[in-house]
Amino acid sequence: MPDISNRGRNLPASPIRKLVPYANAAKERGIKVYHLNIGQPDIETPERALNAVRNLSDNVIAYSPSQGIDSLREEFARYYQNVGIDIGKDKIYVTTGGSEALLFSMLTITNPGDEVIIPEPFYTNYNGFAKAASVTVNPVKSSIDNDFALPPIREFEDAITSRTKAILICNPNNPTGYLYSKEELEELSDLVKRYNLFLITDEVYREFAYDGREHHSVLNFPGLESHAIMVDSVSKRYSECGIRIGTLVSRNTEVMEGALKLAQSRLSPPYFGQVAAEASISVDQEYFDTVFSEYDQRRKFLINALNDIDGVRSPMPKGAFYSVVELPVDDSERFCQWLLEEFNYKNQTVMLAPASGFYATPGRGKHEVRIAYVLKQENLENAVEVLKKALEAYPGTISVASSESDARSASL
Repeated sequence: MPDISNRGRNLPASPIRKLVPYANAAKERGIKVYHLNIGQPDIETPERALNAVRNLSDNVIAYSPSQGIDSLREEFARYYQNVGIDIGKDKIYVTTGGSEALLFSMLTITNPGDEVIIPEPFYTNYNGFAKAASVTVNPVKSSIDNDFALPPIREFEDAITSRTKAILICNPNNPTGYLYSKEELEELSDLVKRYNLFLITDEVYREFAYDGREHHSVLNFPGLESHAIMVDSVSKRYSECGIRIGTLVSRNTEVMEGALKLAQSRLSPPYFGQVAAEASISVDQEYFDTVFSEYDQRRKFLINALNDIDGVRSPMPKGAFYSVVELPVDDSERFCQWLLEEFNYKNQTVMLAPASGFYATPGRGKHEVRIAYVLKQENLENAVEVLKKALEAYPGTISVASSESDARSASL
């Protein structure tokens, strides 16, 4: 048998999806599985987006321009203007989801062997994109002890080497739910200017900033015109994960020229997705108000309920719809598989994402999981009850003191 590439062999499996076979097997046994492992909202997609696709009169589904349909890029430019980002359509490319925008960013700005600094835990696919681009992730550690705030800027500076090309952040953050403050972003801004680095920001959750907090885009910080690359997506904003439409946005002409060559090599973004996205962008504010209120209610219920369970700890997320949760278990990956293979309560179980896959540092996240509060509150209530019963039954449940001691050791 011919050998596959090292790249193909060494790409990490998704911790969000790799337990799917166990979940499917549980369902085949008649077990109800509550999916808290993946950020797939159960919020309805705007009707106007569905109707835009249903009512298409095109007789031929043709290629679109590689950078996206002009009218959609104009809609995105208007959207960004409305959220305070002054950018024209020529600086906006439509991509196949935010994932492609991230991959295009890495492939455009790095050479094989270069490094990207990312505060961990981070969205697991950043690891995959980096490996696909033959780039090394250099992690800077954030901690549950201070709600996963931005690590001290000196730690970013200490991580910079001659091969460092960029710092990558997600704001609001997936998986932690942390929202970076203007002051934290100003520190990063000063750092990338001082060391002549790129600053890539994944801003797909900007609408979800809670408790009166404000989201700040790096595109609005002075002096970052050549440094800032923004990744965006309609997936979570309009509950349209399946249409695969995102954007790559930068005022750096060379970055956009390089990304366009990659876009041309894949020909064009999905046409039906672009049609749906264009219809969605002008959705009434009432839609966002309703969606925001729903997530805020779920957030408060779930985090408070989790923290009421003995040995469980979760910061209150400031944004997005995720939290990294500390559990009193010996190994979260083993626990998550056990939930699906061996446990049920009232014919129900829960699917969680082991947090170890959201770290680049070996050994970190062993006692943590990522939870997405994307289910209706009734389902969240049932899921919390199941999780509480599971922790009482799991043979690898450990004391809180042991868990905290292990976590400290892993961070040293």
